[in-house]
Amino acid sequence: MTSRVSKGDRNVGAGSASGSRAESGKAQEGGGPVLAVDRRQRSQAKAIGPRARPPRSGRPKGEATRQAVLDEATRTAARLGLAGLTIGSLAARLELSKSGLFAHFKSKESLQLQVLERARDLFSEEVVRPALKAPRGEQRVRALFEHWLHTIMDGGSECLFVSASAEFDDQPGPVRDQLVRDHRDFADSVAQMFRTGIAEGEFRPDADAEQFAHDLHSVMLGFFHACRLLNDPQAESRARHAFDALIDAVRVLPRAT
Repeated sequence: MTSRVSKGDRNVGAGSASGSRAESGKAQEGGGPVLAVDRRQRSQAKAIGPRARPPRSGRPKGEATRQAVLDEATRTAARLGLAGLTIGSLAARLELSKSGLFAHFKSKESLQLQVLERARDLFSEEVVRPALKAPRGEQRVRALFEHWLHTIMDGGSECLFVSASAEFDDQPGPVRDQLVRDHRDFADSVAQMFRTGIAEGEFRPDADAEQFAHDLHSVMLGFFHACRLLNDPQAESRARHAFDALIDAVRVLPRAT
């Protein structure tokens, strides 16, 4: 779902920053004819160099269109499934030409992979990065749980990963391979957050970080099922109870005085 968290708990990079880019080019004369330029002015012009063009603002139109299409495709896949997402159905939904979308994505598989990438970035923005702002240790793990919980309740990016895992678990190929990498990377991130809790002296040094990551994921999948499918009014309270039990089992107890 997102990139691994390094041992220093550096913020995860999920997307690349975009910004204005200044382009320098050959100086052009504008307005009317140049009446007179003496030698000193010519020397100064050479020293200054070519006049820079005004920087472009925003992203190119084609990239903006592609990003808007990916956002809609991610929302659609979260509701209807990744396997059912096609360039034709997406073009009809967005009222765009199929040939135009094909120019952006080339194939259904390419579209699916780019939707997974977008969902991974969204999950990082919604869950992982906010958790990394919390203090190391139990507070950070609790922040991860809270943001993850609310993402499921809101029908966010987690829904796509759960549904896609069920769709592609027995379908070898690039989409399944990417899903496996995403899930393993996220499990590593959770385990690393837990290890920082051990380093801070808040979790037992003999606690198994990988087991904690596995158990926490199990709690969240159970919550997803109870909340999204069963519409169980006790789903959230049960998930919180299960999470607290996990934390209680690994927390360092205060020394008796």
